[in-house]
Amino acid sequence: MAAEQPKPQTRKPVLLSRIEAFQDIVTTAVIIPKEDGVISVSEDRTIRVWLKRDSGQYWPSVYQTMSNSCTCMSFNPETRRLSVGMDTGGISEFILAEDYNKMTPARTYQAHQGRVMVVLFVLEMEWVLSTGQDKNFTWHCSESGQQLGSYRTAACVSGLQFDVETRHAFVGDQSGQVTILKVEQDSCSMVTTFKGHTGNVTALCWDPGQRVLFSGSSDNSIIMWDIGGRKGTAIELQGHNDKVQGLCFASHTRQLISCSSDGSIVIWNMDVTRQETPEWLDSDSCQKCEQPFFWNFKQMWDSKKIGLRQHHCRKCGQAVCGKCSSKRSTIPLMGFEFEVRVCDSCHESITEEDRAPTASFHDSKHGIVHIHYEATTGNLLTSGTDKVIKVRVPRCSPYNALVLPSIRNHSLYSFSLG
Repeated sequence: MAAEQPKPQTRKPVLLSRIEAFQDIVTTAVIIPKEDGVISVSEDRTIRVWLKRDSGQYWPSVYQTMSNSCTCMSFNPETRRLSVGMDTGGISEFILAEDYNKMTPARTYQAHQGRVMVVLFVLEMEWVLSTGQDKNFTWHCSESGQQLGSYRTAACVSGLQFDVETRHAFVGDQSGQVTILKVEQDSCSMVTTFKGHTGNVTALCWDPGQRVLFSGSSDNSIIMWDIGGRKGTAIELQGHNDKVQGLCFASHTRQLISCSSDGSIVIWNMDVTRQETPEWLDSDSCQKCEQPFFWNFKQMWDSKKIGLRQHHCRKCGQAVCGKCSSKRSTIPLMGFEFEVRVCDSCHESITEEDRAPTASFHDSKHGIVHIHYEATTGNLLTSGTDKVIKVRVPRCSPYNALVLPSIRNHSLYSFSLG
């Protein structure tokens, strides 16, 4: 049975501005902290710096046309350093003026043999990290421009995060796997890998405070990996009906903001008590009425009964038949914000309080390609398939919370990042 899409909450994000005039999709855009400005890079080969004028409209103060499509970027507000990944595999670096009205070329890195997927500038290390379609993770010295090292990944990497304290890189690839790498000045070694997604890893978000990694996927799910807990805890969130395109974490409110390609934005409160989802149990017959399942030929013959199809209760995990699991319910405290199959006895135990929604759902009104959250202003930026950038105030509130359930049927991990 298809999941029922949760209805949008009344406290929806307020649209502040729209930025248009692009000839192609904006692959990445960021809000400039402490400025009424936005930086964008696009498949139309342009890099633009938009500043808000007295009229309230954004106008480009910098307009740079590149020789090829711009695929991704990283902006460091402290140094005003802009690193732009290119479709040809290079990374072009620029320094923006203090008033953001001028952009000076600084350096070009020949990083990859194919399209640059993610680029990340790490000020503390003076490194430029990047991944490409050539399945290589590379890092360069931002001072000398020299390549310090590279690591060959099993599949094309579409997600990249870095922990400065431990020098660990988190790379998510198109096989659905997340790999943790220990990166030194001129060497790199694999710490561990873990896999919980059935689709491509499309987005990663690292919270260094709680030492938690969030991963989003084309399988529509989000997983929270408790790296710091060292107990192998992996928690799944189900709130999207399409590919997860971006993840941002608001540490001051302990809220995760996620978006998907169908335009939905979900705000999850991570600062709540949670319940674990159970493992699905195996059985040859219904664990409620003991009717045989269709592969249990012996019991079918002995009892002269037709075998039934197996289902699982999302609350208790028991293997049940359709008759014993005819009810549906939301279970927000287990992460199910839409109605899912539950056995009859569990349905009776779920109270109205248990069904209270713990996440808020919003429609961005365009297919989202990229998302960026600016913590100092609390503004949220989305770029869409309609070639439009939208800036909003999310209006996150304490009641917009989602309890995080434990992941079901996903491989666990245990290691130290010390």
